[in-house]
Amino acid sequence: MRGILFVAFSATTMLFASCSEHKVEKEKEATFVVTSPIQTDTTIYKEYVAQIHSANHIELRSQEKGYLEKIYVDEGQLVKKGQLMFKLMPAIYEAEVEKAKAEVNFAEIEYKNSKSLSENNVVSPNEMAMAKAKLEKSKAELRLAQAHLGFTEIRAPFDGIMDKFHTRLGSLVDEGELLTTLSDNSKLWVYFNVAESEYLDYIQKVKNKEKQKVLLQMANKEMFESSGYIETIEADFNNETGNISFRATFLNPKGILRHGETGNIMMPVNLKNAIIIPQKSSFDVLDKKFVYVVDETGVIRSTQITIAHEIPHFYIVESGLKPTDKILLEGLGKVKNNEKIKYRFVPLKNELAEIKNIHAE
Repeated sequence: MRGILFVAFSATTMLFASCSEHKVEKEKEATFVVTSPIQTDTTIYKEYVAQIHSANHIELRSQEKGYLEKIYVDEGQLVKKGQLMFKLMPAIYEAEVEKAKAEVNFAEIEYKNSKSLSENNVVSPNEMAMAKAKLEKSKAELRLAQAHLGFTEIRAPFDGIMDKFHTRLGSLVDEGELLTTLSDNSKLWVYFNVAESEYLDYIQKVKNKEKQKVLLQMANKEMFESSGYIETIEADFNNETGNISFRATFLNPKGILRHGETGNIMMPVNLKNAIIIPQKSSFDVLDKKFVYVVDETGVIRSTQITIAHEIPHFYIVESGLKPTDKILLEGLGKVKNNEKIKYRFVPLKNELAEIKNIHAE
C-alpha cells in the first residue's frame, strides 16, 4: 500500500512539474518582439532593363564584285586597325590597272610630242590643251582603277572583335554584300527606357551639365566593375509606350561586355528621412498592407500603411507610421487585433546596414 501511495505521489509530482515547465515555456512564448521604424537618409537603386551596344559597331561590306579568294581572320578574333581581313580575286582589277597605266604612257607621249610641236608653232594651242587634258584624264582613270583594285582588300578600319562570317571562301560576292560586323567594345553605350514621370523627376533633380552616375547589373546578376554616366536622352517620347530612351556610357577596358548583351541599369534615388521597416513586420489584407502598432499599455492595433519602395527584406513607408511608433516585429500570426501582449523592445539599427546599396522594385 505504501508503495502504491509513493508511486501515486511521484506521478502527481511529475505532473505538476510538467505543467509548471509548460507554463514557463508558454510565458516565454507569449513575450513578443517589438521594434520601431528607422528614419534615415538612404540611397536605393531603381532598376531598368537595358540593351548594351558597342559605341563603334559597323558592318563590313564588299565595295566590289568578285570571288572571295582569301579570308585572313576568324570569327570572334580581335583584329587591329589596318589588318587585312578579306581579299577578293583581283585579276580583273589588276588588268584594268595595267591598261590604265598603258593609256597614261600613251597620253604622255602624245603630250610631249604636242608640246615639242607647239614650241615650233606646228600645232595650235588648242591641240596642245587637248593633249594635256587627255593626259590628265588617263591619270584620273589610272587612279580610279587603282582604287578599285584596292577595294579587293578589306581591312579593319579600327581595333575590334570580329563577328560571324556572312559569306564563305570561294563565294561570288556582290558589290555591297555583307561580309561580317566589327565591334570596338572599349566603350559601350547602354540604352534603357524611362517612364515620363520618372523622366520629369530626373530632369528636375539633375543640375545643368551634371552627369548622373549609374551602375550596371550584368545578366548573371553580378555588378559590372565600373560605373557609368548618363550622357544623352532621346528627343521624343514613344507614344505607344509612354517611355523615352536614355543612353549611359561605360568604359570596358577588360572587354568583359560585348555588343548585344543585356543587363539592368541601376539608377540611384536619394531619399531624405526615409521611414524603413522590415517586410516581416507587415501583413496583407486584400490589396492593402498593415502593421500592428503597440500602444503604451501594450495593446496592439492594426494600422494601414502605404509603401513607397520595396527593397529586399525591407519596406520604405510613404504614410501610416511615425518613427516613434512601436510595431510588432515577429509573431504576427499568433495575435489578434486589440489584444494586450507582453513584449520586449529590440532596436532596428542593427538590421539597417542590410539595406545599403540595394535596388528598389
